[in-house]
Amino acid sequence: MAYKPNQHQVKAKKHLGQHFLNDESVAQKIAETLVLKNYEKVLEIGPGMGVLTKYLLKKDIETYVIEIDTESVDYLQANYLNLAPRIIEKDFLKYDLNETFKGESFAIIGNFPYNISTQIVFKALEMRDQIPEFSGMFQKEVAQRICSKEGSKVYGILSVLTQAFYNAEYLFTVPPSVFNPPPKVESGVLRLIRKENHTLPCDEKLLFKTVKTAFQQRRKTLRNSLKTFNLSDNLKANVIFGKRPEQLSVEAFIELTQLIENDIL
Repeated sequence: MAYKPNQHQVKAKKHLGQHFLNDESVAQKIAETLVLKNYEKVLEIGPGMGVLTKYLLKKDIETYVIEIDTESVDYLQANYLNLAPRIIEKDFLKYDLNETFKGESFAIIGNFPYNISTQIVFKALEMRDQIPEFSGMFQKEVAQRICSKEGSKVYGILSVLTQAFYNAEYLFTVPPSVFNPPPKVESGVLRLIRKENHTLPCDEKLLFKTVKTAFQQRRKTLRNSLKTFNLSDNLKANVIFGKRPEQLSVEAFIELTQLIENDIL
């Protein structure tokens, strides 16, 4: 592998939300978050100049990277010759990943751009049957939100929908000083491992709709926030409708969705 760290450095671009990690120990620590079970390929999102990539390439796994920044792509092609055939120069959010993975399982990892990190999670949830593991770095408050439990002020849509399918673990905090340019906030690294049984006993689309509608008015009870569902008075008399959304566990939201499903049939 031809790695030449002194070669032309890629300039971070604000419009892409780039903050390049320049701490080797943190990069190695993120690479070590991968459990490497139930898949043989990993996709790194936004590799930049490859500080994390080079630790992934040392593992017994096939590494792919997806990068929208042409300058970063040129750098990777020049410095990571054995990676070149597996560099995907595309926008992760718009690219059909099965053009590369063709239905196979793969993990996702990365130092995710803050401005699209939530969208990255939602796209991964859509492909959950192929993604047994997902780990990486987010803005700290987003990582905490994904991993939070009911009763927390930051518990919300992202927490419930992610944890319906994955076990979420907040691993460690990363200071702004290890980035170039340094962001204005701390970062947090998390790991998601798909649940063994990730098929839900309810209508999944209805679960997404119920969770999103409930949290849009998170201070109200479910009886008020779910008015648009036109539920029967009999169902709304259930004690669960007297609760606010942040009081419900993931399991309780699944039960709520089952109740709604039966009521509107």
